[in-house]
Amino acid sequence: MDMDGVLVHEEHLVPGADLFLAELREAEIPFIVLTNNSIRTPRDLRARLLRTGLDIPEESIWTSALATATFLANQRPNGSAYVVGESGLTTALHDIGYVLTENDPDYVVLGETRTYSFEAITTAIRLVERGARFIATNPDPTGPSREGSLPATGSVAALISKATGRDPYYVGKPNALMMRSALRAIGAHSANTLMIGDRMDTDIVCGLEAGLQTILVLTGISTRDSVELFPYRPTAVLKSVADLVGRTSDPFDRADTSV
Repeated sequence: MDMDGVLVHEEHLVPGADLFLAELREAEIPFIVLTNNSIRTPRDLRARLLRTGLDIPEESIWTSALATATFLANQRPNGSAYVVGESGLTTALHDIGYVLTENDPDYVVLGETRTYSFEAITTAIRLVERGARFIATNPDPTGPSREGSLPATGSVAALISKATGRDPYYVGKPNALMMRSALRAIGAHSANTLMIGDRMDTDIVCGLEAGLQTILVLTGISTRDSVELFPYRPTAVLKSVADLVGRTSDPFDRADTSV
């Protein structure tokens, strides 16, 4: 399942999310929380979630920063990168042995941050122009908050792409790489796994392309009306994960599958 917009809104619990996770544990149904947000490490995210009332272990949290680090470790071991992002991304890259530098790096890696600076973006543009490969943790143009949408990684990536004429390779959702690594982490197979998300353009399409059934919840970005704008559909649409309480063994029982 996705995290922001599904389980939490910024620092606030989505009502019923704690009951839903408790029922999964009681039924011994394995789960993993996916997030395209690369700002925090899994340890930091666990602490953040604990403050909202959700107890999720680090090993059950998989971020786009971890997926990006795993991808780069396989592509170019012990490489170098110029990073525009926060500790979640820099820590993940350090952990795979990457050197973070602005001197002729192998990659420019763009992640989520709430403190984008003109100077850092200018440096990224010039490095890409000089031949650094352009990687972004995820394509989300916006993220949810209680006050409204927030600009996210995809929006800044578009700025760099416009300036350089080069598009990034996005590692996070909807790239199925992230979903496959999550399936491996819980020892699951796509045939009996369900993806729950709040975004049609990342969560739902990622689940579909990985062969999973999908549920869209209406507590985040996508709305019931916006579903009709896409050429694909979720298996079901629910108001929130609270609607799954009492139905984890049969999540499509009484679910709205008409859209």
